[in-house]
Amino acid sequence: MADQLLPREKVFRDPVHNYIHVRHQVILDLINTPEFQRLRRIKQLGVASYVFQGAEHSRFTHSLGVYEITRQICDNFQSNFPSQAPGDGLWDDRERLVALCAALLHDIGHGPYSHTFEHIFGTDHEAITRRILTSPETAVYKILARVEPDFPAKVASVIDHTYPNPQVVQMISSQIDADRMDYLLRDAYNTGTNYGLFDLTRVLRVMRPYAGGIAFDANGMHAVEDYIVSRFQMYQQVYFHPVSRGMEVILTHLLERAKFLYEDQQFEDNFIPQLLIPFFEHTFDLQDYLRLDDGVLNTYFITWLNYPDTILRDLAARFLNRKPLKSVSFMPATRTLLPHLRELVDQAGFNPEYYTAENDSFDLPYDQYDPASANPKTQIEIIQPDKTLEELSSLSPIVAAISGRATGDTRFYFPKAMLGKPTDDLFAPIYQEFQHYILNGALILENPMEDDNDD
Repeated sequence: MADQLLPREKVFRDPVHNYIHVRHQVILDLINTPEFQRLRRIKQLGVASYVFQGAEHSRFTHSLGVYEITRQICDNFQSNFPSQAPGDGLWDDRERLVALCAALLHDIGHGPYSHTFEHIFGTDHEAITRRILTSPETAVYKILARVEPDFPAKVASVIDHTYPNPQVVQMISSQIDADRMDYLLRDAYNTGTNYGLFDLTRVLRVMRPYAGGIAFDANGMHAVEDYIVSRFQMYQQVYFHPVSRGMEVILTHLLERAKFLYEDQQFEDNFIPQLLIPFFEHTFDLQDYLRLDDGVLNTYFITWLNYPDTILRDLAARFLNRKPLKSVSFMPATRTLLPHLRELVDQAGFNPEYYTAENDSFDLPYDQYDPASANPKTQIEIIQPDKTLEELSSLSPIVAAISGRATGDTRFYFPKAMLGKPTDDLFAPIYQEFQHYILNGALILENPMEDDNDD
């Protein structure tokens, strides 16, 4: 079964890779499992489509893309760097199937609105991915086990970075891997931005195996450098977009309010979200998890538009109708203002527990390997003409400039009404005082422009 090939290669049309090629029966069987098909119903970028309207693509399409890039890497390695003797550090093509399956299934444990859902209910998509792969109750497990009895555990070990061959692990998870390369290109395509574009063909061409994992030829360093810069810009311009984060805050508070009402036994029977009860009660099992997708949550949100609780009803309407909270950035020095700003929000008629939030988003564009860190990163190695390895940032001034430096910001979210024009409104003095602490989208201790804003 391990190397059973299809009678004829299967292809999927794809906007990023043109064709996705499937040659192995096991890959096609995995794609057709209920667990993998569920990924069609989960958006890759969560709420980002509220900002970038084209970002409707799913984790299904991304997972196929990661598979395709991994397949191309395997083809390149087998054609140009095939192993000649055990332990020579070159590519052993017997590793192909485990690499392809890990690539295809790496995201199968994601839930609806993944990261927000995890935060509220304490789930872990990586742990659930491993459970899907290794639980005899799943169709995925049954198909993997047909390859060989311990094959499900092998695939899971690639995803949790314990598989003994570092080449396979780094294909799927490293600072330049098939996962990141596909989501940058796919997210750039679907958001209509150019930030995430880089020369995939060139990067794959200069990639090569060695005993410690995967490295890149020196003559391809600039393609790798371009990838790092593209990733940096995508995080700043797309993944950390303030409005997307404002919608995530609404979603977070909506689920928190529903959880509170259930735990406080206030949920009216006609509105109880039956599929979420195991998560409210912390008793969910794998099948409970696999029943959920974005559509399930959205359906509950629609029913809550008529719920008697004003906060739940309003948050559901804000989420479904794209009414994000507004935000300002703040620094440690201005964090002291937040309690007072929450008081003003409260005085304006909004419960600050559900209508304010602090949100921070930071990313390391590139990180040098530090074995002492909690999660040491695999650094990008460049192969020199004399076959020695040099770490990327030691050769690239551009990468060195952003290496190890977290980029992002911390923002305070609040209702848009707080930015209303001072009028005869009952809350006008509150709005005016609130705005006193804001200048150019950031919190300040004193506003030198206040005298110019009397109108």
